[in-house]
Amino acid sequence: MTDLSWLTARPIAHRGLHDMNKTRWENTLSAFAAAAERGYAIECDVHLSSDRIPVIIHDGDLKRLTGQHGFVWQRTAAEMTALKIGGTSDRLPTLQQALDLVDGRVPVVVELKGVPGRDEGLVESVGKMLKNYKGKAAIMSFDHWLIRDFPKHAPGIPGGLTAYGNEVKLIEAHFAMLAHDIAFASYAAGDLPNRFVSFVRERLKMPVITWTVLDQPAVDLTFRYADQMTFEGFEPDLVQVA
Repeated sequence: MTDLSWLTARPIAHRGLHDMNKTRWENTLSAFAAAAERGYAIECDVHLSSDRIPVIIHDGDLKRLTGQHGFVWQRTAAEMTALKIGGTSDRLPTLQQALDLVDGRVPVVVELKGVPGRDEGLVESVGKMLKNYKGKAAIMSFDHWLIRDFPKHAPGIPGGLTAYGNEVKLIEAHFAMLAHDIAFASYAAGDLPNRFVSFVRERLKMPVITWTVLDQPAVDLTFRYADQMTFEGFEPDLVQVA
């Protein structure tokens, strides 16, 4: 089994170390620089541009973050990186720009955002990029069709299932994804504990990280039932939680 102790060794800054989009916005190079300087691991979100380049943005719709109309898949990477985020001087970055900035200083966890019919090549593009990256990195997704492509198009890159819920139907769907060679899970902190997370940790010995931890109750849930947190809105102490 691949050693993923690095994945849980330090808190993971959700979309980088931003300030809840006041002056330093999510998923920007400024947020990634702040996280790396503080020593936190970094979680970021990627979509595929129209010219098949992974760009970092959470939403498929451009409105909330850039004020523009339309969708990521409609624009080239050059068009995307020309857009300013939240009225700041930060422009929307590509994944490669973020990797160049972090430069192996802290681990990076890349969440792949699927768009049915518009995301062909996303796993392959990210997989190639991370294969050539010298730092620690992993990929994960909510989207089962992308996860099924992880072994083929991103071999050697630890892949995870991003998940939530306690309902039987959801839990059974999560169990089904264990057939696709995932190496870890990222689970909603508010949905702990549950039998899927317990099975993954106790029977399969896979690490589980949580999302998105905003307060002390979520911190407590994380370290009672999982291994590390993806946090936002505060700065956890590295020594206490590592």
